[in-house]
Amino acid sequence: MNRRDGFTLIELLVVIAIIALLLAILLPALRAARKQAQAVICRSNLHQIGLAANLYAYAYNNYIPRGAGSGGVLWFVQFLPYVGHPSNDGDYRNVKIFRCPSWPRRGFGLNNVPNSKQTIQYVVNDWTFDSRSDMVGSSVHRPTRLTVFKSPPTTIYMADNEAGAWRPIIEDQYSPDISRLDIFRPGHLPTSTSQDVSRGRRIARDRHKEGCNVLFLDWHSAYIKAEDMTINMWRDK
Repeated sequence: MNRRDGFTLIELLVVIAIIALLLAILLPALRAARKQAQAVICRSNLHQIGLAANLYAYAYNNYIPRGAGSGGVLWFVQFLPYVGHPSNDGDYRNVKIFRCPSWPRRGFGLNNVPNSKQTIQYVVNDWTFDSRSDMVGSSVHRPTRLTVFKSPPTTIYMADNEAGAWRPIIEDQYSPDISRLDIFRPGHLPTSTSQDVSRGRRIARDRHKEGCNVLFLDWHSAYIKAEDMTINMWRDK
């Protein structure tokens, strides 16, 4: 009689169970490694933006752009020549360093528009204060000289943009809500619970772990927990 060797049903079930167990063990570690790699890329992006800002300041008498709509000086358009892209008509949308690889790919924003269309995934410091005791501040709306900032290594210039449903989608430099890519009030901080389109949170609360990546004005980038970010980190005086 011919005899056919092979796996029994029980042996196959054991193999499948072992594979499932290994996947259950490895997948969380792989996801964590992927998120960590994305966070590192994001910090690298911010650092490269910082280098571009430094070159821009050198060319423009030590001034840097602040608010997204400050006198028409949009940082992501102005920095194009310094990130290896010609200015052309100001189209910045193919500049990868302006995007965070951890930006949510699913979900919807205002008017049910998919937020994966967001082209600028960082927000810029547009905050000014009358004094050290001023805990409210106001918007600058114009470029500022670097010498105004008293502590560049501890002052934030940019941070991860919040992807909440209340945040507007910026598809290009002519989007009507282009001016909402700046930070200039306490409600914009990551600890804020407000979801108001103007006064609500604009800095990502948990883009990377329990916080976000930021770019400081000495052009180094770092991770900050949401609960550790304070108003003092945004002061220009």
